[in-house]
Amino acid sequence: MTNIFEKIQETISQNDVVLYMKGSKDFPQCGFSAAVAHVLKNLNVNFHDVDVLRDAEIRQGIKEFSDWPTIPQLYVKGEFIGGCDIVREMFQSGELQELLKSKNIIA
Repeated sequence: MTNIFEKIQETISQNDVVLYMKGSKDFPQCGFSAAVAHVLKNLNVNFHDVDVLRDAEIRQGIKEFSDWPTIPQLYVKGEFIGGCDIVREMFQSGELQELLKSKNIIA
């Protein structure tokens, strides 16, 4: 599992915003992943997507890495933000926009 954790850490270190999701940002494979991708696109956030359906090791590894049982998972500047419900609630309250502004992701 260490190698997977290293791969995950490398991905979230090299990209300001990472979404571990089912499918891709252009072709989400589940409603929850689609919802988070839609929120990010709505905010014009440039994000790196990782399709967990392509790699069972990543799919399991990301759950253990974050100690979070579900996909999608959003990371901003290396910090785990949450899954679909959390991202949606943060977006609706304006908290997500504030976070992204404070991290210089959006203007």
